[in-house]
Amino acid sequence: MSDKAVQAAIEGWYTPDTDTPHLIGAQCDACGTYYFPKKLSFCRNPNCDGESFTEVELSRSGKIWSYTNACYKPPAPFVAEEPFEPYAIAAVELEKEQMIILGQVVKGVGTESLKVGQEVELVLEPLFEDDESVKITWKWKPQG
Repeated sequence: MSDKAVQAAIEGWYTPDTDTPHLIGAQCDACGTYYFPKKLSFCRNPNCDGESFTEVELSRSGKIWSYTNACYKPPAPFVAEEPFEPYAIAAVELEKEQMIILGQVVKGVGTESLKVGQEVELVLEPLFEDDESVKITWKWKPQG
């Protein structure tokens, strides 16, 4: 990375700690259901009428539930490198929470290197650079 300041591309969705990042979710105080992103006004569990939540750091690891490639340039406000190159996206079932989180796979890893059930961990990588800073986001990195 450059000498520019490093900032989260989406504030409040993940911890900015590049060594052990976590997605920031919410857990319903009434039933224990986990959510991501964390902004909620009521529990979406049909068996619960909870309205209070505790902010929690979600698991950093999980297993690939499904994956695909993105062969199209995302529309604004998303930012893609030029020239655009397809990238892999993985739906990952978090180890503890048993919930599925969709995210981009680290740069340089395509769908040919992925398989359902493969273990991955959460990492932070640059998404884009502007005049003042390098914006980082979460991605999934295959293990092993």
